[in-house]
Amino acid sequence: MPIDVQQALSAEPRSAAIEWDHKDIQLYHLGIGAGVPAADPDELRYTLESRLHVLPGFATVAGAGMGMMGGLSAPGVDVDLAAVLHGGQCVDVHRPIPVRGRAVTTSRIAAVYDKGKAAVLVLRSETGDDDGPLWTTDAEIFVRGEGGFGGDRGPSRGAGVPGRAPDRTVELPVREDQALLYRLSGDWNPLHADPEFAKLAGFDRPILHGLCTYGMALKAVVDTALGGDVTRVRSYRTRFAGVVFPGETLRVRMWDDNDNDGGVHVAVTAVERDDAPVLSDTVVETV
Repeated sequence: MPIDVQQALSAEPRSAAIEWDHKDIQLYHLGIGAGVPAADPDELRYTLESRLHVLPGFATVAGAGMGMMGGLSAPGVDVDLAAVLHGGQCVDVHRPIPVRGRAVTTSRIAAVYDKGKAAVLVLRSETGDDDGPLWTTDAEIFVRGEGGFGGDRGPSRGAGVPGRAPDRTVELPVREDQALLYRLSGDWNPLHADPEFAKLAGFDRPILHGLCTYGMALKAVVDTALGGDVTRVRSYRTRFAGVVFPGETLRVRMWDDNDNDGGVHVAVTAVERDDAPVLSDTVVETV
């Protein structure tokens, strides 16, 4: 079997040094649609180095996504990348991400689940600098055709949304060139740029990166529900429920969580395709 579960789980973690500065932050923010209108003071927090703050979604591209790549090349994992789907993502923020930094990212496979027709790898990356932990990310990777080995199915974590009208709704246009810009942060998969490659993968045109949609939704929550304060984000998790095509419009619905310790439940759909689900089981936990 291409996935040796015991070997994958027992493998030594892999570490890599990463660094970033304001240019990496600005490029990421532009890639998720920041900077419109260009002179808006709220947008300048994402684009102007003298006012810059860091959206926690940057953790998914810091070091060009070294954590995920390290996990997919771990001992015991030998899979066809054409069978790989990014199923879910979580970022836990331990303290605000600095505009400039040097850190070490340590990656390992934290779990392997058996979903019958697919295996799910949980790739965990922990990143810290000389002052301590910065963030932890979990990427859930579906590998089609590799299930059925008799393993644990894993937790069911459907968050759902409250059974009432959303507290706020934002519509976000996806630029035609957005995937081309976002991929400069490190995800060079031709699925997001090359029409011929997209057709081979079953799409009539390139699709947007799921993590770009992930970042766009988080920015919408920060800007509208958290008063623009990125430091209020404690964690952010989602399940990728569908694709987005450049040129479409995202509808981001938000519900304040008044029953627990705060936070925001989120659902994202594609407006032009009858609100087809894009992100589901999505929660931003706050401090």
